Amino acid sequence: MRRTFPVLAALCVSVFVVGTAEFLAAGLLPQIGSDLEVSVAVAGQVVTAYALGTVVAGPLVAIATMRLPRKGLMLALMAVFVVGSVVSALAPNYPVLLAGRVVSSIGHATFFALTLIAATSVAGPGRAGSAIAAVTSGLTVANLLGVPLGSALGQDLGWRFPFAVLAALALACLALLAFTLPRVPAQLTSVAAELSVLARRPVLVAIATTAVGFAGVGAVFTYMAPMLVQVSGFTPSVVSWLLLAYGVGSLLGNLVAGRLADRSVGATLRGIFASLTALLAVLPLAVVHKPMAAAAVLGLGLLATATVAPLQTLIVQRAGAAPTLAVTINVAAFMLAHAVGSMIGAGVVTAAGLRWTGLAGAVLSAAGLLLSYLAVPGRASATRPPERPAASTTVRKTHDLGR
Repeated sequence: MRRTFPVLAALCVSVFVVGTAEFLAAGLLPQIGSDLEVSVAVAGQVVTAYALGTVVAGPLVAIATMRLPRKGLMLALMAVFVVGSVVSALAPNYPVLLAGRVVSSIGHATFFALTLIAATSVAGPGRAGSAIAAVTSGLTVANLLGVPLGSALGQDLGWRFPFAVLAALALACLALLAFTLPRVPAQLTSVAAELSVLARRPVLVAIATTAVGFAGVGAVFTYMAPMLVQVSGFTPSVVSWLLLAYGVGSLLGNLVAGRLADRSVGATLRGIFASLTALLAVLPLAVVHKPMAAAAVLGLGLLATATVAPLQTLIVQRAGAAPTLAVTINVAAFMLAHAVGSMIGAGVVTAAGLRWTGLAGAVLSAAGLLLSYLAVPGRASATRPPERPAASTTVRKTHDLGR
């Protein structure tokens, strides 16, 4: 227990830094475009490049490095992230910036997966959900504070400055991880074992639940700000406060869902998806009345990221002794879900208007709810002991060091 808190804190801070990098450029596109003499649309491809780099490189990096010691691998991936951030900050032109973003993204999914596996290992049996929620709260805080602060710094001091700060913070995280993480040997697994885990029906269904269910959030959140202004009639300044409240709600919802997942992953998932489906279904009616719209935003904040901890916990449980590839792909599935949800939301906005994105989100969340019944089919499955790698030397040593 003495080592558990420092390890989780170091992992959470590292996830905060890497998570901030994911969307930092989105708030700096006008400055980037103006400085590097490209259009805002072209500048926006640095966001796309990071996402694609994460989705494509994640599984490849996980497979290529699965026999390496876990601590050394995490430090190496963070070092690659530092290099990518430095290249981005010093980029003399747009192609170099694009390359820097791709370099930064290469280890994103695998690093994130390793943080979750390390968190569940040091936390011990029965606390996987809480540990995952603690670490992923860094991602929530990144969206709540990291990205807005980075955008503000970029507007005042130039777009390169936030990337330089990010590189410095990542270097500090590298030292922090080196100091706090226990030394863990390479996993006793193989490519065949990881692929066989990925081919299991429960694992595939769990990943599909992530990809489909979380897309419902992406369909609505991407267009939430313009919807609150154009449909609800809020001023932009009030919308900023509502989005801040959304972020605080996301942090709280994530932490509460993690504790509930320790008791029953299946019941937690079904409860969240059912509530999310109902809320999104009534959103088109609520959004035209300011008090109801504000309440809906707060409710959506509580539920949106509450799916993260139980879904990741489910993957860790289902993957057993070879979780790295499955968790990495599930991390990529979250990003893919957001991208797909945004595209669906764009189609709804074009065809019917901003008000109706909630209906598309409700359909996707309802599909996630149905899939969650397949992923965790019954009460016994939801509450049974997780398929943790009890026979794995790696996890036993990590847990022993964490106590």
